[in-house]
Amino acid sequence: MAIRAAFCLSPLLTSAVGFLFVYIGSSPSLAVGIVALVSALIQSLYGFWVIPRFDYANRILSVSIADPPTKSMRLAFYSTLIGILYCCFLVCGIGGARAIEDRAIVTALFILVILMSLSWTMQFLKNVMQVTISRVKYMHLSGGVIMDTSVALHDTVEYQTGSVSFGSMLVPLITLLRGSARLTSLVGGDTDELMFAYASCYMELASLLVACGNRWGFVHVGVYNKEFVKASSDTWDIFNRVGLKQLIDLDLTGSFCFLSGVAGGAMCGLVSGIWSIVIQKSYATEISIYAFLIGYFIFRLAMSWPQACVSAYYVAYAEHPQSTQFDSTIPVRLEELRRSQA
Repeated sequence: MAIRAAFCLSPLLTSAVGFLFVYIGSSPSLAVGIVALVSALIQSLYGFWVIPRFDYANRILSVSIADPPTKSMRLAFYSTLIGILYCCFLVCGIGGARAIEDRAIVTALFILVILMSLSWTMQFLKNVMQVTISRVKYMHLSGGVIMDTSVALHDTVEYQTGSVSFGSMLVPLITLLRGSARLTSLVGGDTDELMFAYASCYMELASLLVACGNRWGFVHVGVYNKEFVKASSDTWDIFNRVGLKQLIDLDLTGSFCFLSGVAGGAMCGLVSGIWSIVIQKSYATEISIYAFLIGYFIFRLAMSWPQACVSAYYVAYAEHPQSTQFDSTIPVRLEELRRSQA
């Protein structure tokens, strides 16, 4: 039900934010409102397209988080709290930048730097949680070892900060590239020969890059203390070897976490926008955008622990498919995919 709720709520809240920006009526707010409404439409179409995958997505999410690592929920709560406090600090910085009079360019640069800092820091915190929790979950699934989450967090911060930092830069870029390649292939891949060749080359490049940087690699970063590119490559090779690549490509966990973040950000933007209209309408657009970004990153940070559990489950299964720790969820789904292709 959580998967279905995220796919339903996200376009509804995004469209509500879009209508709010349209209501504000300024030129910038109209532009942002149109973008939000188009985004809501795309999310709705994507949700209808992936409806057949909801049942499996709910099953894999349920079995992955059925026995969460000790203290993982507490760790996720503390990391979210740190993220909220950090966002409050940045909001003060944005307020200070806005207080600079007659220097619009300087103000814009300050705010841009602050927003980039927000994006980078929250992405880093999310991936620290990803590495820490996925390591503990993997150890339990692969060998029945109960590892202290605090120890895993200490090791991540002390020994794997470089790999986490590099992965935090690489994964969003490759994910964006791969998503745009899939969209290009879907929209215009079969319309003419030139477009088909372009889409094929684009998809091939995206496929090569995803082997060098993917979120599944964070599991091996934590477990084996590998460099991020090496961990991503090894993990992707294992998926190819055991025949899980197609299943991984169809996994909705990443989309679920992303749409949960969008829904959370839209909710924050909607509340802030309504409050701003009542208090000071001229600042409504700006405040709503900041609130959306902050809400998005906070919700993504809060969703890091289930995403880490799912990543660890897939990687542990790929390495130990005969283990009694796993039920029939993945084998049954693989058989369904084989039958659908027959």
